[in-house]
Amino acid sequence: MSQHHVIATYLIETPYPLELAAEVMAGEQSTGTFISVPGETPELKEQHAAKVISIEELESSNTASLPGVHLAQGMDHPVYRRALVKLSFPLHNFGPSLTNLLSTVAGNLYELREFSGLRLVDLELPTAFSERYPGPKFGIDGTRKLANVYDRPIIGTIVKPSIGLPIAEYGPLVRQLAEAGLDFIKDDELCANPPAAPFEQRVATVMNEIERVADRTGKKLMYAFNITGEIDEMKRNHDLVLKSGGTCVMVSLNSVGFAGVTHLRQYTELPIHGHRNQWGAMTRSPLLGMSFTAYQKLWRTAGVDHLHTNGVNSKFTESNESVIKSIQDCLTPMFGDYKVMPVLSSAQWAGSAIPTYEAIQSRDVIHLAGGGILAHPGGIAAGVRSMHLGWEAAVQGIPLTEFAQTHPEISEAIRIFGKK
Repeated sequence: MSQHHVIATYLIETPYPLELAAEVMAGEQSTGTFISVPGETPELKEQHAAKVISIEELESSNTASLPGVHLAQGMDHPVYRRALVKLSFPLHNFGPSLTNLLSTVAGNLYELREFSGLRLVDLELPTAFSERYPGPKFGIDGTRKLANVYDRPIIGTIVKPSIGLPIAEYGPLVRQLAEAGLDFIKDDELCANPPAAPFEQRVATVMNEIERVADRTGKKLMYAFNITGEIDEMKRNHDLVLKSGGTCVMVSLNSVGFAGVTHLRQYTELPIHGHRNQWGAMTRSPLLGMSFTAYQKLWRTAGVDHLHTNGVNSKFTESNESVIKSIQDCLTPMFGDYKVMPVLSSAQWAGSAIPTYEAIQSRDVIHLAGGGILAHPGGIAAGVRSMHLGWEAAVQGIPLTEFAQTHPEISEAIRIFGKK
């Protein structure tokens, strides 16, 4: 690809000729507007205008996917054509800036009245972005080193109840999970600095238990503290976790934005666990927003080390096909060494390992199970053990029901979670 352009691919739907619609997109996001203006010279347009690279026509529909499309006079029975459109944007229009990149490749496009559907599905970024943004500081390898977990998935859970758990109950819960041999725990995204469990008290309580168990067992659990907040607040929270001996911090990516995360990346000495809550608003409609393929490239560039992808057979609307594609996207090389660890979550249990491994053929994931561990009928230790056994069965290619015959933790997990 050109090192002087950003290539953006879109899925569009429009009642207008596809070539006209594509030119409207290119003009709106570069030199043009609804009418020619003084100063819009041929020379300026040649240097700064976005260009249509290709149009791949797809199926059509007799109904619009989204409301608000403007029908010109004579469009009594419109046909809504769909296509994949590639646009090329000159890098010198905005420079290697993630915040300004988004204003260009997304910006006002979603509001254009010529479209009944428009979705950013992929981005090709020139190396100028890797020269400005150093990407993940820890990634997969650095996370494994801090967690001291190799050759298998990192098994984790989420503190539940998500919000409202008194600070006095954090210690016993974390102690149980650490003693059970769990690798990883994260705060729920709802829990940042609530009155029931203030951040400073939570860090002190959690780290005290983690260190006590580590002294006895030699294994130090990784805990992702939710430091989401204002810019200065995140810095204070990060520094407190670091000073307290913590090994991970978490942020709600869509809440703090690219500027917040890139600022955090400048000083962080801990892996950044990226939670994508609010993501559904950006992607649930198949002809609006953006795809995870584009989304994860942006956050990898910003410097996130872990990125949530959902898990197979989850409680959410996302299909298994989409989840698997998201995990594979995270594991696909970018800028050489911008490696991000996929985080699988949502209604996960021991049985989730087999379809996941069959699809991705990789163990480079953080696999989170909330109820799948905490609600296991054999207790927390049996829940943790069941997750490990699920992955052993997956890697060895043994059906779960067969594995359950000699592993009661699996048979009990099937009994409780297998029909959900």
